[in-house]
Amino acid sequence: MSVLSRTTATSLIALVAATPLKAESLDVQIGYLQWVPDQGPVLSNVIPEPEDAGLRGAELAINDNSTTGRFLGQTYSMQSNVADSEEAAIAAFDAMRENGLELFVVNAPASTLKTLTEKAGDNTLIFNAGAKDDALRTGQCHVNLLHTMPSYSMLTDALVQWLNQRRWDEVFLITGPTDADKGWADAFRRSAKRFGLEIVEDKPWTFDADLRRTASKELPLFTQASDYDAVVVADVRGDFGEYVPFNTWLPRPVMGTQGMSPVTWHRVVESWGAAQLQNRFRELADRNMNSEDYAAWAAIRAIGTAVTDLNSAKPGEIRNFLFSDKFQLAAFKGRKLTFRDWNGQLRQPIPLVHPRGLVARAPFEGFLHPNTEMDTLGFDRPESECRING
Repeated sequence: MSVLSRTTATSLIALVAATPLKAESLDVQIGYLQWVPDQGPVLSNVIPEPEDAGLRGAELAINDNSTTGRFLGQTYSMQSNVADSEEAAIAAFDAMRENGLELFVVNAPASTLKTLTEKAGDNTLIFNAGAKDDALRTGQCHVNLLHTMPSYSMLTDALVQWLNQRRWDEVFLITGPTDADKGWADAFRRSAKRFGLEIVEDKPWTFDADLRRTASKELPLFTQASDYDAVVVADVRGDFGEYVPFNTWLPRPVMGTQGMSPVTWHRVVESWGAAQLQNRFRELADRNMNSEDYAAWAAIRAIGTAVTDLNSAKPGEIRNFLFSDKFQLAAFKGRKLTFRDWNGQLRQPIPLVHPRGLVARAPFEGFLHPNTEMDTLGFDRPESECRING
């Protein structure tokens, strides 16, 4: 071989060695399903939830995953269906599975979610980004169902921890007529007992009057009691709770589903880099990010975090990674989030907000736990019958 040939060969070898190998392309397909039943007419002029709540959060997460995936040879795509009935949602789920999808984010009632998990095979992984029902985390668990939406008990534990800190130990509870209202109120009663609060009055709301005209007369009489530190409202759809503040018999703060509320996410959350997430979402959706959007975003970001580490989109491998010590989700809540290995719930701080500001963030100092204070919110391992991860 000539000197020139040897030089050329050496240069080519060096060039090949210096050129990074292109990763094999990995296509990550995710299905998004949404079905939110019509809540019917309400008696107050509440601001309606956007019809695309959840969907737009999922779209933002796909964009975020794609930003990272682009450098790793990973592409993300999403098939979405916003159904107008439970039957349509189930049919869409079946069709997506027939098309090969195995990763799903679902914003639907607990009953629909249970049907989907029963139909799903072992190779299907579902993230609950809508249903808050405690039963899904305590006795009706499914091995391939994870929850990025906090449960009712996580929300009410956050509220009651705050009340306990303030030494506001006696509360007046008002519960609306819907199943969601009753689920929220049941969770609050459990939280009150857990953290040592007394419910001095526990009244169901049974009126159907137009409170726009009668609130100043009806509510002071309804909230009569010898004394209480706060009024707690369980009115998930906003039927009457908007009129409780400033109309109580005693001049007391109102909280719960109205007034100061424990939520998954809110536009007033801006610390820990959240303002950047809020701005990107507003640019995408032309509105503020809400709890459903955040839960769907967190689910798809969790998938993306796993795929980045594993370079695999297999549901079983993703599931195992999410329950491992390697997984931590950076989610703009001031600490890394992880999944509870007994019921699939994503541990996360809960903001306490009023419509125009952040009040506090639970869990609070002083509420101790042998493993992590995050497990002071919601059903702890000994309180749940679920053991989905061994």
